[in-house]
Amino acid sequence: MKGHYDELRDDSAKVRAHYEALVADLKKRDAAGVKRLSDTARRLLAERGVSFNVYNAKGGMDTPWMMDPVPFVISAKEWEGIEKALIQRATLLNAVLVDSYGPQQLIKRGDLPAALVLAQPAYLRPCHGIPVPGEKPLQVYGADIARSPDGQWWVIADRTQIPTGAGYALENRLITSRLLPEVFRDARVRRLAGFFRQMQQSLAALAPRRVEEPRVVLLTPGPYNETYFEQAYLARYLGYTLVEGEDLTVRDDRVYLKTLSGLEPVDVILRRVDDDFCDPLELRNDSMLGVPGLVRAVRAGNVALANALGSGLAEAPAMMAFLPGLCRKLLNEDLLMPSVATWWCGQETPMREVEQRISSLVFKSAFRVRGREVHFGGNLSATEHAALLERMRFAPHRWAAQEKITFSTAPTWEDGKLVHKPVSVRVYLVATPDGYMVMPGALTRVASSLDSPLVSMQKGGSSKDTWVLSDGPVENVTLLSATRTPVELRRVGHNLGSRVANHLFWLGRYAERAESTARLLRSTLLRCSPESGMSETPLLLPLLEALRSLGIIEQVPSATLLAAQQEQIEARLLQAIFDADHPSSIRSNVAHIQRIGVLLRDRISVDTWRVISQLSDALDAADNSASVTPMSDALNVLTRIILELASFHGLAKENMTRAQGWMFLDMGHRIERTVYISELLLAGLRSADAENPSLLEAILEVGDSTITYRNRYSLLPQLAAVYDLLMLDELNPRGLRFQFQRIEGHFRHLPREQNSALLTPAMRVLIENSTRLQLCDPTELARVEPGQWSASQVAKLLQQLIDAMPALSDAMSAGYFAHSTISSSGDVAPADPAPPR
Repeated sequence: MKGHYDELRDDSAKVRAHYEALVADLKKRDAAGVKRLSDTARRLLAERGVSFNVYNAKGGMDTPWMMDPVPFVISAKEWEGIEKALIQRATLLNAVLVDSYGPQQLIKRGDLPAALVLAQPAYLRPCHGIPVPGEKPLQVYGADIARSPDGQWWVIADRTQIPTGAGYALENRLITSRLLPEVFRDARVRRLAGFFRQMQQSLAALAPRRVEEPRVVLLTPGPYNETYFEQAYLARYLGYTLVEGEDLTVRDDRVYLKTLSGLEPVDVILRRVDDDFCDPLELRNDSMLGVPGLVRAVRAGNVALANALGSGLAEAPAMMAFLPGLCRKLLNEDLLMPSVATWWCGQETPMREVEQRISSLVFKSAFRVRGREVHFGGNLSATEHAALLERMRFAPHRWAAQEKITFSTAPTWEDGKLVHKPVSVRVYLVATPDGYMVMPGALTRVASSLDSPLVSMQKGGSSKDTWVLSDGPVENVTLLSATRTPVELRRVGHNLGSRVANHLFWLGRYAERAESTARLLRSTLLRCSPESGMSETPLLLPLLEALRSLGIIEQVPSATLLAAQQEQIEARLLQAIFDADHPSSIRSNVAHIQRIGVLLRDRISVDTWRVISQLSDALDAADNSASVTPMSDALNVLTRIILELASFHGLAKENMTRAQGWMFLDMGHRIERTVYISELLLAGLRSADAENPSLLEAILEVGDSTITYRNRYSLLPQLAAVYDLLMLDELNPRGLRFQFQRIEGHFRHLPREQNSALLTPAMRVLIENSTRLQLCDPTELARVEPGQWSASQVAKLLQQLIDAMPALSDAMSAGYFAHSTISSSGDVAPADPAPPR
């Protein structure tokens, strides 16, 4: 394209040599074939749940990650120059950080203006003088590079605080290597695994404790961060625990992870939380994302951070104006890859030059701050020029100006054809004992349109895989260690974090809540159909009462008004399925499941995530408006929800090891099922038609025990037999006794129960109610006078079980999801289990 460097073709319109193999492969496919590649890529990304949170956008948390199927290709020779230049740049920026938080000789000699360091919001005074392991505050570095119209590579931004995107680059690689396996192999594309293996080794080397396997965690701001998927993905890929600030605590200047067994020491934190949010005590006091006391722990040398606190100082746009001189001073070399031309307005000469060229420059904050403004001088009116100059003259040190960038273009698939779009490339480096290692690949970002002045995923851009070619055979590198040292065999991994256990517990509860609600609503809707003419009123009222007791519907009309209010009842039932504002609706429960699924992205498999994603698809398949959704559609949706949740439970049962995570998932499941079955049985006993075989058939249907009953009893459902099956049969997975046995079995394997001399409050609640259930005699129901079933001992027991489940859940939360003791696995004397709070 005119005015842009064409990455695909040279000036004579000939395909560049390093693109020839890819172009030849695409020509074989024709337009339909390339479209299939694009569709397959989109499907694979959706199945894997790859997402990117777009701020201030509707549905921003669910924005699918966009990847173009046509890779960006860089030749081996060109990459060699990029690699050398970026290693030099990382070394230089690391030296600037070491000096700025140390002797500050650059300021004293006048090589770096004091205001550029000390006036920066990113300069953290509490971190001055804190020693950094190996004098490498810059452990991971990212550089955004772009090519000018003459073919020269320029650095347009430095990412020294939190270089995001490496996980997306890896995800893109996994997709393209599946889409284009032959050309990927034949073109000799370099692998990425070696870079991540080096990252593992480098982070482990930072650990202050000399242990065989240091505890490394990845600190995330949480699911609302734009790159949360990548954080969870990297944590799982690298084998690190994904934590939020609330998962960590500082005791005696040491950082600990809250686990079910107590507090375990943390050695290294790979952070994705901004510098000033990391510690509300010494940095930003309104932060809810950090760890109180973290700076003290770092200062004491008991934990290492990557990157070091305060490393965001070096990514200020104004810093670029001084890098050529600093490179000659610190490294005695010329800067190999120039930055985009930059002027810091805090100096008089650059400020005068900027004033003269205001129409051709781009103006931004001199320091990297949140919500920073960007002004394109060529787009401003005379009045806007004057206003901008006035603001700059008032505080010139806060402003920087840069040349407007004209990005190179690369072929991109759009609307059924290949088009040219502007691209920029983010390259990643990790510190090594000898310097820095460059990832032989990158995250290439594509602008939304040819005339876009910015390349940003937040502005509707997309991404590409980046193929770095090799002149020789490509080494097959794996992330797994090839050491022949004997491995210590294990049955479990690290102790489960308390927050993760809490999420798994509630994932089990919401999954069971959604399934049980769907079963109860389906049975009710089947008996509320127009064909029945509401003739099954005796059956309908107990089901509606169960729904009311569970908070799924608000009101139940009397028997005399039931037929007259058929339409209103149907509307309420449909609302209980589709209404997102109804707190107990199927849609609300599914939203909770998906929310928790996002929080557990590093813990759940791709197949499990697919099932969770398909739950909302089942609801979206029907009209969202309950008032116009046909009854048949609603029944189909409920059946699909039940089947999808059966898939979820099946995956959990067959694929999860029987460790702590599975126990808490299953206990949440069992507690919720106990509540639903108890409410259903109690509603039946409160009905004047409790002995009606049709009502008992409905109860068996909701309890998914119809076939079991018929196999045992060759007669119509009878009250005592049905209640025995759903209450006391320890072989029936829907029965109450079965739920208590499972919960009790899990409890006996939990650390607090094993270490406590006395029964914990949760275990007391469990044993007390389990004993009551065992002593129950359902044959009592056959001896009770008709209409008096609600006063029976069975009914009283069911109410006791309903009341006990919240108490059991609360006791578990107090005992396992908040800890104050230190695990004996750390270098600290073990403490007695703390009493629940």
